Amino acid sequence: MISKYGIFCEVIKIGNFTRVAEIFGYSQSAISQSIKGLESELGFTLIDRRKDGIRLTKDGEQFYPYILSVYNAEKELMQKTKEMSGMVNNTIMIGTFTGVSRSFLPRIVQLFKQKYPDVNFVLKQGEYSNIEEWIKDGSIDFGFVNQDAVAGIETHFLYDEEMKAVLPMDHGWKQKDEISLKELMATPFILLDEGSYSVPMKTCQEYGVEFNPAYKVYDDYTILSMVKQNIGVSLLYESVLDGFSDGISTLPVREKPKRKVALAWRNYSTLSFAAKEFIDFIKKNI
Repeated sequence: MISKYGIFCEVIKIGNFTRVAEIFGYSQSAISQSIKGLESELGFTLIDRRKDGIRLTKDGEQFYPYILSVYNAEKELMQKTKEMSGMVNNTIMIGTFTGVSRSFLPRIVQLFKQKYPDVNFVLKQGEYSNIEEWIKDGSIDFGFVNQDAVAGIETHFLYDEEMKAVLPMDHGWKQKDEISLKELMATPFILLDEGSYSVPMKTCQEYGVEFNPAYKVYDDYTILSMVKQNIGVSLLYESVLDGFSDGISTLPVREKPKRKVALAWRNYSTLSFAAKEFIDFIKKNI
């Protein structure tokens, strides 16, 4: 739908009311009324209607550059609206951690790109505390977090993910059906550094088990390497272990330590259209 400013500019450009009406699907009288409405709004006669055509009045010549500027801004606004709705030239900033970024997220991104090929992604790897801060300071649009580990932001629960005990391949416990936290803490234990919130620590507190890690390591795969070299045992999430279990043994843990994987953002209503579309896409395809 073209505004009265656009109609005025097109009439001046084309020089014919009837032709403008045909181009934009209006009646000639509607075009004429639009021009009269603009003249009434401004309080000046803008067009001199003559038998040999139309032309700008002296006042119209003064107003025309300003009206044209408004019309051009409207067109740019409409173009940007189309780009945003069509997901063109958009970048989605996401905070994520290993269990998400190496499991389902690449597949979800690939599927989304098939639908919106011009959308770009920036993935920032961190732990729950980092991601919470990035959300709060606007460094990212949204992120994946442990729902229990964050506060002051909006979250949407996705799924629970359990941790498994990770042992050297020839460890004496590998014949067990399950292992307890007390047994794990009685041997050199390698703790996965999840930031200020630790699932193993919280679970130990819940069950009254003394929490005494021998090592604290940020990188999941460094922990796997340490376990393979018989430096200690650990607890890692199932999504991290998938495809990387060669050379180790895994066991269920009696107390079932787990995290609540959730999406998180500062204010859903202020998220970009692209970010909202991808969040909805994740919810449908997780």
